[in-house]
Amino acid sequence: MVAEFVGTAALVAVVVGSGIQATELTHDVGVQLLANSLATVFGLGVLILLLGPVSGAHFNPAVTLAAWVYGSCTGDGPAGREVAAYIPAQIAGAAAGAILADAMFGRPLAQWSTHDRFAGHLWLGEVVATAGLVLLVFGLARTGNARFGPVAVASYIGAAYWFTSSTSFANPAVTIGRAFTDTFAGIAPGSLGPFIAAQLVGAALGLGLVLAVFGRSAPAAAVHAGLQGESDLTAPALP
Repeated sequence: MVAEFVGTAALVAVVVGSGIQATELTHDVGVQLLANSLATVFGLGVLILLLGPVSGAHFNPAVTLAAWVYGSCTGDGPAGREVAAYIPAQIAGAAAGAILADAMFGRPLAQWSTHDRFAGHLWLGEVVATAGLVLLVFGLARTGNARFGPVAVASYIGAAYWFTSSTSFANPAVTIGRAFTDTFAGIAPGSLGPFIAAQLVGAALGLGLVLAVFGRSAPAAAVHAGLQGESDLTAPALP
């Protein structure tokens, strides 16, 4: 729980802090997004590498729920009590990370965002971004490439910043956390519901793609144990 809280807080601090820094250094929106995405790529990769062996480095309720659902189908994965502990820790960490970023840059603390992101094409972007993330995380476990998780997941999120209309939140906890900052990376509270719903739909779609592409097996333990969990990657496929 501590690892998930700290990791999610640090991730949101990176996203929000780099967004504030970028807007203070340039008025070019393209450059702002480039700076924001690069900082997120580097920060996320480091956090997965550091905390993956402890908690699995989910930092994301969608990934946690996907691991639980898939584990329920395969008989392996995080228990319900772990899911119930992880998700509040992730949400609390995300809010703390946004407040911390605002504090570092002398901004008002816990100020609701006014950045409206209420549009159908943005929700579609979140479905695509989250589905791709879930497919990637479980696909790495299924193919025995979980050791590449820090690079692969960070690279995907960095790319999704640019190829999705929503700039790839792909994370309900981070989405909630970003509502606490009225800055470049913020999202208005009124936009939260559809974004989170789209992310959950994307997670379900991602699980469906895992089954369609890789068939039925039991990789959930590898995802839950951490992207560094080599010993969990050799589990035999189920019939």
